[in-house]
Amino acid sequence: MTSGTSGTDRLSVLLGRLWHQAEGGEIPPFRVDFVNRGQYLPSVFRVDLLAGGVVGAATAAAAALWRERGRPVDRVEVDVRHAQVAFRSERYLRVNGGPPPAGWAPLSGYYRTVDDRWVQLHCNFDHHRDGAATVLGVEPRRDLFESAVRRWRGVDLEQAMAEAGMCASLMRSPEEWAAHPQASATRDLPVLEVVRVADSPPEPLGSGDRPASGVRVLDLSRVLAGPVCGRTLAAHGAEVMRIGASGLPTVPLTVIDTGPGKLSAHLDLNLPGGRDRLLDLVERCGVVVDGFRPGALAGRGLGMSDLMARRRGLIHVSLSAYSHRGPWASRRGFDSLVQTATGIVHRGTAASPGGAGAPGPRNPVPLPAQALDHGAGHLLALGVLVALRRRSREGGSWMVRTSLLQVRNLLDDLGRDGSPGLGDPGPDDVADLLMPLGGDFGALTVVRPPGRIDGVAPRWDRPPVFPGSDPPVFPSDRG
Repeated sequence: MTSGTSGTDRLSVLLGRLWHQAEGGEIPPFRVDFVNRGQYLPSVFRVDLLAGGVVGAATAAAAALWRERGRPVDRVEVDVRHAQVAFRSERYLRVNGGPPPAGWAPLSGYYRTVDDRWVQLHCNFDHHRDGAATVLGVEPRRDLFESAVRRWRGVDLEQAMAEAGMCASLMRSPEEWAAHPQASATRDLPVLEVVRVADSPPEPLGSGDRPASGVRVLDLSRVLAGPVCGRTLAAHGAEVMRIGASGLPTVPLTVIDTGPGKLSAHLDLNLPGGRDRLLDLVERCGVVVDGFRPGALAGRGLGMSDLMARRRGLIHVSLSAYSHRGPWASRRGFDSLVQTATGIVHRGTAASPGGAGAPGPRNPVPLPAQALDHGAGHLLALGVLVALRRRSREGGSWMVRTSLLQVRNLLDDLGRDGSPGLGDPGPDDVADLLMPLGGDFGALTVVRPPGRIDGVAPRWDRPPVFPGSDPPVFPSDRG
């Protein structure tokens, strides 16, 4: 492995760390070069290292899988600037030349409490908005929310929202989070787990013109992290089918942004035959991406063990907000909420005493990207690509698992550079990294998938389609 600089280069070290956790061995014998290095987004956190490292590791895993199929591979190249831009692809999406649908609902955001703390409410889904209004005892209006929150202590409101199944986070300092039981329970978890969990015969890959050709993936996830995993696998040639239901809420922005390369079908598990049709699809695929809270699908008889009993050799991908361990394991959460709860937004800017207009350390300063979501998505793709190669050699059913909290811990470990005063690049600033794409939503402009293998870039063979546009049948199974 090389990176264009010394052996102590931080991106090379991070790449080796991620590869060791996923693969358990050394990086494959081809060059991995990082170009256009450096922080490109406005943050004191090293988003550049996180983005470059996880994109590099996933691209290297794709290259290794391709090599396993008989294609010689000499070099992987990762443009670190491109990786950072891909980490906020939803911000650069354009629809018919104009802005995309809004990603944040009007009532989502930060509110002051009676004890002068910040609490973040996540109301992007209507039922979360209405549930928050019920807890607060007011109609869903911003002014009413503000006055109602002012009557609560921050920690009490966070707990009340969690008990109601809603989504909220108290903004904690890093020191507060370090003392929290959930932090203690998860401190020693690796950022990614790739574990053989059952026996089955090897499944040879065969030849393929792309790293993941012929691999079928069921994407049972919503919003961002899980869908980024599926989008990444599709860019490397996998046949990815997103499964949803007409009654489930979605965020139109992320439906479009994470839709390239995927089929989209609807199945209603509450209707007769819905569960059986899903299990039939599981039998015909090799990978299932589960983006629900730990135990949520198991309650319907669709947990990892249930699916692996139906399909030996399955690769099961599990994503959660706060991990599978600890008192918050079943708590609902999104990227921004995890940032808020765990000290990221508290120390997102350096303290600046006397700086006119500069935010002090108590002000919420989120990351300049949904970096936990995108990081988790690429890490899960890394795990799947590694598991595919190992299954071809060793056989077995495999579990691939991470959480937004584990990605947060990795980002925090990478340190801070203390200089958040970078520009905030807009679409014109990244035009060289964008591409046109058609589909049901109109003329789109999207961020190209990052990473190259011997100069060959990943690509999507399908544009985004309206949810439920496809029948729940893989194309290669259609008569």
